[in-house]
Amino acid sequence: MIDHEAALQKALIARLKADETVQALLGHPARIWDEPPAERQWPHLIVGRAESRPVAAGDCGVEHRISLTCISRFGGTEEARAVIAAVRASLHEATLEADGVRTINLRATFSDVFRAPDLKRTYAVIRLRAVTEETED
Repeated sequence: MIDHEAALQKALIARLKADETVQALLGHPARIWDEPPAERQWPHLIVGRAESRPVAAGDCGVEHRISLTCISRFGGTEEARAVIAAVRASLHEATLEADGVRTINLRATFSDVFRAPDLKRTYAVIRLRAVTEETED
């Protein structure tokens, strides 16, 4: 059985880490993590909530909803907005493939930028919707 969720996450991270605009904002290698290290650098992007379910039309694949969160310590929202814009440009309608799974649909469906109550951090969340299918290898 193929793990669509792990394959999609692997493909998303690989695509973002290879994107030059993302690298310009998040460093090289880009600071994109599923679990951030104890010694963090700013800004960075965290793979957050992810849910998936089989597509209702038979054996057509898996539908995913994934949240990515940028955390910035820049004074204001500009840096976090730029990261989310770069993520959207890199992923929206992209075809990704890893470990026997490919996206047949990938869209950025929502974004939100907000300051932490202490005003020391800015968060930017982007939600993605993807549908994956197994490749015929």
